[in-house]
Amino acid sequence: MVTLLVNVMIYVILLSSAVKICYHIFYGGLMKKTINLLESNILTALTRLAVPIMASSFIQMAYNMTDMIWLGRVGSGAVTSVGTAGMYMWFANGLAVLPKMGGQVKAGYCIGAGDYDKAAEYTAAAFQLAAMLSICFGGICMLFSRPLIAFFGLTSPDVIRDARFYLIITCGLLIFSFMNQVFAGIMTARGNSISLLLATASGLVLNIVIDPVLIFGLGPFPRMGVTGAAIATVIAQIMVTLIFVRLSSKDTQIFQKKRLFRKTPVRAIKELICIGLPSAIQSIIFTSISMVLARIIAGFGEGAVAVQKIGSQIESISWMISDGFGAAVNSFIAQNYGAENHRRILKGYRAAMILATIWGIVCTLLLVVFPEPLFRFFLPEAELLGMGTEYLRVMGVSQLFMCIEITTAGAFSGLGKTMPPSLVSVVFTVARIPLALFLIATALDLNGIWWSITISSIAKGIALVSWFVLYLRSQKKFWM
Repeated sequence: MVTLLVNVMIYVILLSSAVKICYHIFYGGLMKKTINLLESNILTALTRLAVPIMASSFIQMAYNMTDMIWLGRVGSGAVTSVGTAGMYMWFANGLAVLPKMGGQVKAGYCIGAGDYDKAAEYTAAAFQLAAMLSICFGGICMLFSRPLIAFFGLTSPDVIRDARFYLIITCGLLIFSFMNQVFAGIMTARGNSISLLLATASGLVLNIVIDPVLIFGLGPFPRMGVTGAAIATVIAQIMVTLIFVRLSSKDTQIFQKKRLFRKTPVRAIKELICIGLPSAIQSIIFTSISMVLARIIAGFGEGAVAVQKIGSQIESISWMISDGFGAAVNSFIAQNYGAENHRRILKGYRAAMILATIWGIVCTLLLVVFPEPLFRFFLPEAELLGMGTEYLRVMGVSQLFMCIEITTAGAFSGLGKTMPPSLVSVVFTVARIPLALFLIATALDLNGIWWSITISSIAKGIALVSWFVLYLRSQKKFWM
């Protein structure tokens, strides 16, 4: 335990130094706070916008992994509790997509057209919608925590109790997570992804520091286990919100013009919902299917649940970075679409796909070649190592297709067309359940579930990219 604490403290020091270095590099001349997505070199603009977003996604991944690393030392039961309750946080993120996506796209259009007053109006609408959704969903989770956790069919009283406490704390204070996502969306639409990186990195450092203190009860604090992890997560989220507020206060064109407590036109909220609803439904259905699969996985024992939770965190190195590509190309296309720079949109998508393809290949090699040491780092229980290794190898097969799917979904959304990626995702994600039930009845057994996820991910990547290419070819304005 002492060795682990020393290693983590060294990691915190190095991470803090890296954040400071990045700050001076970005603000010292290599990057302006706000990137010109309409006129500067396409690859340079995309890279400058995407790198901080990808770094933020990587930090977010590390943020989630921090809990798993520490709780893995407590035991697989603690991992199962957090993984199970975390499903509802994942579900909540689907709701957060509604104001985030709508606000990001509409603000991007307005910024591209030079109408900053309108962009501020959509920004205020996005925050108000996020507050309403987070309060409603958080209240439901607090009131019905017992049946919500009972859905997964867990058997251990301790695991069930810890899962309920984690759910009540994290979802009860969900509003900070929702505010952070809207801040991230609007700042990305603005072309200011460096502020997103700084806020997220600060939250990670704080979470790394207080996680072991509250989980293991260091110093004057009692040992709180899973409850401590939940409290640490919420404290870090509050810190990120405060940093976002501070950084946004310097933006005179959008954030200082917004009026959060004024009545927002119903028209603005309806427009956000029209754009964000397909993506939100897609995310919610995706999470719902994952919850059903989690229930099926629970039939193989709580060890299998822990393996899936740890494995999905490791796998997130791929899809969370890809979300960065998707967010960058979304803002790039939205601004240029608002400015009617149609040929520039086509070139931007090509550049983003090259970057996403390279990253997908790297992730595939990482998970297929090094699955055992990756899994052992997070959950050192020997009896689960073989199961975890198989999970990562199977998932590694689909990483490239997942990366190009997420990037293409961002491109579609930047055009305001959120229905195609949502439809493709829903169809193939729903197919996972019958496919999983069929495959687990074969010699694949539990691995059949992992293969159902991989096969559907490959299908989604191929289908969505094909759809986008066909759409571009049907629109003459992109080729004039």
